[in-house]
Amino acid sequence: MADVNRGNRPLSPFMLGKYYRFQLNSVTSILTRITGNALLLGALLVVWWLLAAASGPDYFATVDWIVTSYVGDLIMFGSVWALWFHSLAGVRHLIWDQGKCLDVAVADKLGWGIIYGSAILTILTIIIV
Repeated sequence: MADVNRGNRPLSPFMLGKYYRFQLNSVTSILTRITGNALLLGALLVVWWLLAAASGPDYFATVDWIVTSYVGDLIMFGSVWALWFHSLAGVRHLIWDQGKCLDVAVADKLGWGIIYGSAILTILTIIIV
């Protein structure tokens, strides 16, 4: 029969929130995956807008109203941030593939660089465009 002495066994870190917290690299890795998938929403919105432009003025006016609405602007703003975040995270992975910057302290600096860099580049992109 299996050992049922559960008192000496370690508990899962996810079960005990006060003993475990997410590391920056795990958060940026998860956000990289989320932003990669979220970029599809912005791409579909742009494709829909282009197809509507090719379909005719009435349908284009409807789709253009949706794309330029508050929700459309929010989706496009999020897509710009997601594009910058995903791109910078890809550069970080290219650096790691070279076997460089793998120390925890340097990897954390790269993680913060991705977060701050994507925010700054998003704001600059919105201002310029």
